[in-house]
Amino acid sequence: MLLICRYAVPETGIEDFLAQARTAMRLLGAQPGCRGVQLARTVEHDAEGVDWTLIARFDSVVAYRRALSPFDVREHVVPFLSRAEVGGSAVHEVLVESVSGEESLREQDSLLAEDRDSVRLGEVAGPDVPRR
Repeated sequence: MLLICRYAVPETGIEDFLAQARTAMRLLGAQPGCRGVQLARTVEHDAEGVDWTLIARFDSVVAYRRALSPFDVREHVVPFLSRAEVGGSAVHEVLVESVSGEESLREQDSLLAEDRDSVRLGEVAGPDVPRR
């Protein structure tokens, strides 16, 4: 699973942005199920600033959600992720991958349930067990 967040950062804010990004990357990358976190910058110059992209890879959707649960992640990472530009989903699943040195492509089964469009909010977390 991929988390892709894009940021437009003015030239004057790059130092602060990088400090926050490094903290977020260190915390997120230390979580179980996180395969790695990358921060990339556009090579094209824009008069309004620099575009950055944060890319994090997770074993699964569950690993991604659990990675956001610890207090220090909620304190530092979640606010940083919320600064990302809005537009489209930031969470993607990898279905086809080309690996260096391999002739054939690796194909993955979808992480999404077949009945994903037939369940209502609150039903997707598992069986409904009454609270005591």
